Amino acid sequence: LIVEVNSHNLCKKRFEDPEFKERKRNFSSEIKIETVKLGKMELNKKRPEINIKEEVLQISVSEEEDVYTALKLGLTDYVKKNNFHKVILGLSGGIDSALVATIARDALGSENVMGLFMPSRFTSIESREDAYTLAKNLNISLIEVSIEGPFEKFLEELQPYFKNLPFNETEENIQARIRGILLMAFSNKFGYLVLSTGNKSEYSVGYCTLYGDMVGGFALLKDVPKTLVYKLASWRNGKEGFALIPERIIKKAPTAELKENQRDQDSLPPYEILDQIIHYYIEEDLSAYEIIEKGFEREVVEKVIKSIDKAEYKRRQAPPGVKITPKAFGKDRRMPITHKYIL
Repeated sequence: LIVEVNSHNLCKKRFEDPEFKERKRNFSSEIKIETVKLGKMELNKKRPEINIKEEVLQISVSEEEDVYTALKLGLTDYVKKNNFHKVILGLSGGIDSALVATIARDALGSENVMGLFMPSRFTSIESREDAYTLAKNLNISLIEVSIEGPFEKFLEELQPYFKNLPFNETEENIQARIRGILLMAFSNKFGYLVLSTGNKSEYSVGYCTLYGDMVGGFALLKDVPKTLVYKLASWRNGKEGFALIPERIIKKAPTAELKENQRDQDSLPPYEILDQIIHYYIEEDLSAYEIIEKGFEREVVEKVIKSIDKAEYKRRQAPPGVKITPKAFGKDRRMPITHKYIL
């Protein structure tokens, strides 16, 4: 190894160092120092030019492919590194569970994914057909267990107390929690990991049921907005070359089917608007006033923000999931559960 040293500058720096001066005073004179001249060397000799050809490898990846790959990787790692072998999820015939099942099949193989179809009196014929078609396309096993019997029994036992009170979220949540119990029963009995199917839009505003559709060990779509869920489903179908996820699942109005003629938009703004407000409020930290200034209705903005702040206690009890946005719920956004600043 040959190096060029400018001894003049080096010595100058050394002598200017106060620590070096102190060491020099304490230096033992008994040590013999010999100076050896190696001959004259030509300094600053012009070095030969090296031509380096720079090539930038450009890979064109769409947002959908990028996110889909990340979700696959996150699920694979979580399952394998936590010593699970199979996963189970509720297949409702809706878009969220369809996408989760498809990603799970792609990540783990069809033999390691089980769907549980749990119909009630409110489940449509189309949802049943779509769930079975999806399971067939993915080549995954599908078990059907009706919740009607347990639901009827709950209503019967609670009737003396509820009397003639109208049907409301209470009865809706009972259905969701029966489904959660069934999923956890299969998990405990056979050692399957339950995949929760909720998305970021629902977790944001609390449009989900504690101990119901939130049960599970891993929430794959926890950081995926609803509008992106649709894009991912369409992208996956395009890659496959046919409707792997039935087109009717993608096109029909989203519904939890917990009461007659229920639609998500009965309780929420259209997802195209909701997801934008969530993005501005959560990921860009804009205030309600700043979001309204972007052209959104004041009433809608205030309702969404109030719902987001109010639902913090639910999100604290949600399973972990894959982070795919700049700011995910959890460690990216530390907010108190108890506070007095709600609009």
